[in-house]
Amino acid sequence: MSSWSIDFSPMVPGPVFWAGVVLAAILVGMLLLRRSRGALLRAVSLAALLLALANPTLRQEERESLANIAIVVVDESLSQMIAGRPEQTAAIKRDLEAKLGNITNLQVRWVSSSKPTGEQAAGTNLFTDLNGALANTPPDRLAGVIMLTDGQVHDVPKSAHTLGFDAPVHALLTGTPDEFDRRIEVLRAPRYGIVGSTRDIELRVVETGRRGRAGERVGLKVRREGRADETRTAQVGRTVTIPMAFPHAGQNIAEIELEPAPGELTTANNRVVVAAEGVRENLRVLLVSGEPHAGERVWRNLLKSDAAVDLVHFTILRPPQKQDGTPINQLSLIAFPTRELFSEKIKDFDLIIFDRYQHRDILQTLYYENIARYVQEGGALLVASGDDFAGKMSLAYTSLSTVLPAMPTGALIERPFKAKISADGQKHPVTRGLPGADGKEPSWGRWFRQVEISPTRGRVLMSGADERPLLVLDRKNRGRVALLLSDQAWLWARGYEGGGPHSDLLRRLSHWLMKEPDLEEERLLASAKGLKLTIERRSMEEKVAPVQVSAPGGEASQVVLEQSGPGLWRSTIDVRAPGLYKMETQSTLGQLTAVAHAGIEDAREMNEVTATDEKLRPLVEATGGGVFWTRGSGLLSGIASSGVDVPRISMLANARVLAGSGWMGLKDREAYVTRGVKLIPMFTGFLALAALLALIAATWWREGR
Repeated sequence: MSSWSIDFSPMVPGPVFWAGVVLAAILVGMLLLRRSRGALLRAVSLAALLLALANPTLRQEERESLANIAIVVVDESLSQMIAGRPEQTAAIKRDLEAKLGNITNLQVRWVSSSKPTGEQAAGTNLFTDLNGALANTPPDRLAGVIMLTDGQVHDVPKSAHTLGFDAPVHALLTGTPDEFDRRIEVLRAPRYGIVGSTRDIELRVVETGRRGRAGERVGLKVRREGRADETRTAQVGRTVTIPMAFPHAGQNIAEIELEPAPGELTTANNRVVVAAEGVRENLRVLLVSGEPHAGERVWRNLLKSDAAVDLVHFTILRPPQKQDGTPINQLSLIAFPTRELFSEKIKDFDLIIFDRYQHRDILQTLYYENIARYVQEGGALLVASGDDFAGKMSLAYTSLSTVLPAMPTGALIERPFKAKISADGQKHPVTRGLPGADGKEPSWGRWFRQVEISPTRGRVLMSGADERPLLVLDRKNRGRVALLLSDQAWLWARGYEGGGPHSDLLRRLSHWLMKEPDLEEERLLASAKGLKLTIERRSMEEKVAPVQVSAPGGEASQVVLEQSGPGLWRSTIDVRAPGLYKMETQSTLGQLTAVAHAGIEDAREMNEVTATDEKLRPLVEATGGGVFWTRGSGLLSGIASSGVDVPRISMLANARVLAGSGWMGLKDREAYVTRGVKLIPMFTGFLALAALLALIAATWWREGR
């Protein structure tokens, strides 16, 4: 495309040239007033002289027209994924593509905005993503911006001047103007609690999209672990308090679900799960030692070094009926408080340990029955034995036999052996991954004594001489029992033949007995990184059941886990939306539950889900654009077969108002780039000089007549 124009480059300085023009004008004016002969001819001669001094040049430009640019920002936030909005958005995009494609000399740039990635708390930040697109867009080519959204935008500029461009912004709204929604808003929730205590959750039911509904009664369903579902009533807009119990250590879960209302936009925000950590007060351990031996202080030192344990330790050196003439000043003056420990306060202890203890009538049969009952009701018992367990005075021949997982045969094996991890031990958290157990032959030192038993139940985690059981764990009703069938763990502590992981083994063993969640052999765990959800299952079984995964919106799916090691199954899945996911599966111990939060929590997205034009309208109208409901009253022209109303689009060059009923306009910027320039002087050469001399001669001739 060629464009012609005239340029002037005066041969004298500008002020001199314009002074000459003014002087010539005055002179011609005086001649005309006096009606002098040849005044017009003199005027023409002066004009020709000034024109020659102005040095006019004819400019020919070869211009290439540049396309106008329209930016379409598509809101893909979480609130755009509900109530049929994805289908509505897709239909609007198809209609926009067709209408914008019919406009000549228009380039369309599509920008996906606020799509949940789980890596950062995004909200709906359309203008942030728009600024990223504007970085590569020349402002003099921007015809306009079209935003396809539900109107819930969290980064709307306060003023149109801060946009940095002079072009209209239009908003095409999904949803409908008459939507309403209810949700649960958690005002305060505990992060932890002492086991056995109760803490309060404060929440309220909030309704948006309707007016005058405060005070209406709605139903809440409360689910807690180990308890039947509870139904509560609440008033819209009023705070309600729900107690959360902490029955066990580790993660405790309370789920509150709001009953759906007819015509509600979505139920995705009608359900909240509160997960809080149960923290146990200092664990109380009763350690009862029998005959002194080389490893007597191993248990004491280990438990005293654990800040989470309060230890009560008694060593019984002689039976009460023994009379051997020992002077009174050499006897302990503290009587063994059997009645207080094993009758009145037995339930205060989390674990009872008998270390090489023999039944010598110090404890009455009633006390052994109390210990057995204590175990069955949820207590823990550890018998760390040596030759005492194999003899006639063994604890196995007391009332404790009802809870012990094995009976001694009476034989005592006394020869060197290395403790080995059994097949079950490789799966169990107590012995799995013990340092030194990696190879075929453990790297730790040998032991030299072991009690032979006949197991009746439980799981053998370690074996000793001739592959006979060395460590047996069992569950008895609600309680737990462990048998360590050698008293030579002290050899590892002393470093004999390189020692061994005595502290790891004994600490894990005692904490498993005290129900430490991290050491549970049947457990379901879940963690999330971004929108990748990792599910882990620990089990002693050969196979595990699929895991039921409940998404934040209530959708359920099943995940089959893949075995990744002995007693360990794991799978990682991609989830679509951020939020709280709940996992459930069945085990031999009952139902297992875990929760994990995928992505970064973005409460604003699910707090405001009803479509609105209030947030964008002030800015849009300040730029000359318009706000259009695409599924509203149906007054817009061009109703598509898809069921959405997209306004007609026009290109306008010099209009201020760029939106109206049923139409929206884009600004034609008429931008171009110059590819070549040709300059042609208009008053140079002999021809121009001859013309100028001819005019001067004619003037002289006219005055001479």
